[in-house]
Amino acid sequence: MKNFRFAAPMKLPPGFINTRILRDNFKRQQSAEHEVLIRALKYIARNTTLPPRARLEAQLQLTSMPHYTRITSCKDRCFVSGTSRSVLKHFHINRIQFREMALGGLLPGVRKAAW
Repeated sequence: MKNFRFAAPMKLPPGFINTRILRDNFKRQQSAEHEVLIRALKYIARNTTLPPRARLEAQLQLTSMPHYTRITSCKDRCFVSGTSRSVLKHFHINRIQFREMALGGLLPGVRKAAW
C-alpha cells in the first residue's frame, strides 16, 4: 500500500499567504478527503478478476471526479515564501530561505560545511 506523503493538509504559514498557497492547501484537503474512495475505485478498475462492467463503472467514476481531488495536482511549496521552485523536500523551504535560516542558526543540526 502506497503512502502518500503530501496527502495531509499543510498548515498555513503565519506570515506570508498568497492565493497559490491557499489553492494548494485546498487541493491537499480535498485529496486527503477522497483518498480512500480513489484507492478503492483504482483497485476495482485494475482488478481483472472482476466483471468488465464493474471495472468500467469504477473507471467512469474515477474520470468524473474533479481534478483537484487528485494528489498529483498538489505541488511542493516553500512554507516561508510560498514559491514552488527549488524546494528542499526535507525542510519544505526553498534553497534561498534554507541558506538564510541555516546561516542564522534557525535550523537545528544544519551548519555551513567547512573542511
